Amino acid sequence: MDDLGSTILTALQSEFSDINDVGEGVKIVVRLLVASILGGLIGYERESKGKSAGLRTHMLVALGSALFVLAPALSEMAVADMSRVLQGIIAGIGFLGAGAIIKSRGSNDVKGLTTAASIWLTAAVGITAGLGREMLALVSTLFALFILAMLRNVEARIERDNAIEARQEARREADDPAGAIDPGVAAGRAGSGQVADPLDSDARSERETDGWDRQRP
Repeated sequence: MDDLGSTILTALQSEFSDINDVGEGVKIVVRLLVASILGGLIGYERESKGKSAGLRTHMLVALGSALFVLAPALSEMAVADMSRVLQGIIAGIGFLGAGAIIKSRGSNDVKGLTTAASIWLTAAVGITAGLGREMLALVSTLFALFILAMLRNVEARIERDNAIEARQEARREADDPAGAIDPGVAAGRAGSGQVADPLDSDARSERETDGWDRQRP
C-alpha cells in the first residue's frame, strides 16, 4: 500500500514539475498577465462603444493566443512546428471574428468589421506577449487604441460628408424637370428654345388617338 501511495505521489510531482524554478514561473506569469492586460485595454474600448465583443472576449483571446505559443516554446518545439501552431491560431481567430460581422439583408450596410479586426489584432498581441516580446506587444496595443479611439472622429466626419452629398444629389434629381421625359426630346426642345414639359408626350398621344378614332368608319 505504501508503494502504491509513493508511486502516485511521484507521478503527480512529475506531472506538475513543468515549472522548474521560480524565475521560469515568474516569466510565465508575466507573459500571460501582459497578454491579458493588453487584450483587456482593447476590449474595454470596444465595450465602451457598446460592441458585442468586449472586455472579456478580448482578454480571453489574448490569453489563449499567448498560451498557445507559450506552451510549445517551453517544450522547445521546433520552429517549423511553431509556424503551424501560428497558422492554426490565425485561422481560428478568423472564424471568431466572422461571428462579430453583421450584414443587413437587402442592403450593403455591414457592421462589426472593426470589432472583427480588433479581435484579430488582439490575437496577434497575445502571440507577441507569449513569445516574450512584451514591449512590442505594448507598442502595438497603443497603436491599436489610437486607431480605434482617435480616428473614429475622422471616419464619422467622412460618413457625414458622404451623407450630405447623397442628399444634395437626390435633391438635384428631384428638382430636374428634364429627368421625367425622354433625354433626346429634352435635348431637342432645349435647342429650339422650348420648355420641356413632361406632360407633352402624354397629351400628344391622346390627340393622335382621338384623330385615329374619328377617321375610322
